[in-house]
This record gives sequence, structure tokens and C-alpha cells, in this order.
Amino acid sequence: MTGAALGATRATVQWRAKLARPVPGLAVALLVAAVATAGGKLVPVVGGPVLAILLGAVAGAVVPSLRSWRFSPGYAIASRPVLQLSIVVLGTGLSIQQVVHVGGQSLPVMLGTLAVALGGAWVLGRLLGVRGDTQTLIGVGTGICGASAIAATSAVLKPKEANIAYALGTIFTFNVAAVLLFPPLGHALGMSPHAFGLWAGTAVNDTSSVVAASYAYGGDAGSYGLVVKLTRTLTLIPIVLFLAVLAARKQAGGGRVSLRAMPWHRLVPPFLIGFLAAATVESMGWIPESWHAPLSTLGTFLITMALAGIGLALKPSDLRKAGHKPLLMGAILWIAVAASSLGLQALTGGM
Repeated sequence: MTGAALGATRATVQWRAKLARPVPGLAVALLVAAVATAGGKLVPVVGGPVLAILLGAVAGAVVPSLRSWRFSPGYAIASRPVLQLSIVVLGTGLSIQQVVHVGGQSLPVMLGTLAVALGGAWVLGRLLGVRGDTQTLIGVGTGICGASAIAATSAVLKPKEANIAYALGTIFTFNVAAVLLFPPLGHALGMSPHAFGLWAGTAVNDTSSVVAASYAYGGDAGSYGLVVKLTRTLTLIPIVLFLAVLAARKQAGGGRVSLRAMPWHRLVPPFLIGFLAAATVESMGWIPESWHAPLSTLGTFLITMALAGIGLALKPSDLRKAGHKPLLMGAILWIAVAASSLGLQALTGGM
């Protein structure tokens, strides 16, 4: 065999080995995601994505070998590229026209609660000593769209698994509280279905929990709450762009970052372009109605698989180091957002 042929053979073997390296970890993450998806249907208040990170963490603790180097490349693929792909797929469920349909009355409430969530995260983080990525993730998760916002932000910031887990745990806790408490509170306050849908759409974190709470309320609260929630998701775009610039500046050592000099993929992450493209295609009516449910299911499953990978790679010792303060921060922030949504509705005549 000639030297050139031998070199080509070695390159082929190395290429195949590189492709095969993530397979064991991806297979485990896929299995955990499938179990979590089935469990999420039985317990919809919890949902598959949050259940996946819990099951992954438990599996890694019970079977320590699952955290060995053999599985790590697959977990890394699940927690980054698969996560980014999920965001693109979920973009097919958001039509730009829905933003216009929601109307000017809901926009002040959405923007006001977003300001309370992000500003509150900054203030509370300083007061409680919850800084860095955990502070940011809890803020965007509470202010925008729960696990999806945490996923998109994580794709830009690349935080530690423990920070993601803490943010998701906080979001999960208050999602459950919202589903249980919001409907009876809404009836006690005498809210109309329209007003309750706006409250749920702006003050409940994850889309699944908005659906659960608003449809349980009755009337057209469910449909209106879902539209408000999907519109609220659009605010993720400028925030992720802003965080991408901050991340680039941090990597540059805190110096000034020239937007012209920055590579486009760092200023505008490719997954965000994909998200916008998917939403645009949906807005043009090019996605058949029959595709919506399968695409939504696929997007949710990909997020579930990504969170399974994060849970499998998670070290409980990292969580213990963070203490109880992130959860306290999330509780105060959640109450503040819920109260501000009601207050802004009262001011704008929405209740």
C-alpha cells in the first residue's frame, strides 16, 4: 500500500471513530428522554423536559459509570447542538402575525413584566449574592418562556450544567405553583377569561404551564393566553442578541467589542437565525396545518433530550455549593412578575 493510500485509510478510520464517539452518550440521553416524555404525559404539570433533567441526574447518581469519559461526548452533543436544533424547530409554532393579533393592550403588560423580571433578577442577584449565569438564566426563564428561554440563553452563554439545573429547578417549582394557584386566584379576583389569559400568558413561565392554567380557567382564556405566551417568546430574540454581544466582550477580556469586527455567528447565533427563518416560514403559511402538532412534539422532544444530557452530566456536589439562594430569588421574582402583571392590567383597563 502506498503512503498516500495508507494516509487516506488512517484518515477514514479517524473520521469514523470521531463520528462514533458521541453515540453511547446520545443513546443514553435518547433513552432517558423517551422515558421522561412518557412520564411527562402521565404528569403534565411536571412535563417531559423537566422530568428529563431529574431522571438524568438520578440515573447518573445511581449508575456512576454513566458519567464516565465514554459517554461525555454524547452528552455534550445533546446539551448544545441538539438543544439549538430544538429552538429552531419550535420556531415553526410561532407566526409573526400573532404579534399583531395580540394588540396594543397586551404589549404594555408583556413589556412591563419583562422589565420587572430582568430588572428584578439584577437587583435580587446583587442582594442575595446570586450572580453570573445563574442570575441571568433565572431572570430570562421567569421573564420570557421558562425552559425554552433558558435553553436559548444557555446556547449563547455556555454556562455550567449546575447553573442550568438550578434555573430549571426554580422554573419548574413555580410552574407547578402557578398551575395550581392561578385558576382559583383568578376566579376569586373575578377576572374575565380574556384578563386571565393575559395574566397567565405574562406571569407563568413555560408554555405548557400557561396552557394548563389558562385552559383550566375556561372560556377563551386558553386560546388568548397561548397567543400572549407565543408573542412573549419573541422578546427572546433581542435579549439573546444582547447576551451574545456581552459574551463576546467577556471573551475579549472586557475590552470594547467592535460589532463590525465580530464574526457574524457570534453576534447572531446560527440557531437564532434558524428560529427566525422558521417563524417566517410559518408566517407565510408555508407549513401545512397537519405538520404543526408533529413539529411541536419534535421540538419538545429535542429539548427533553438536551436536558437529559445535561442531567446525566450533572454533579450533585455542584448544586450543593450553590445553596438555597437561587430558589429564594426565583420565588421573589415570580411573585413580583405575577403582581406586576395584575397591576399593569388594572392600569391599562385590561381587567
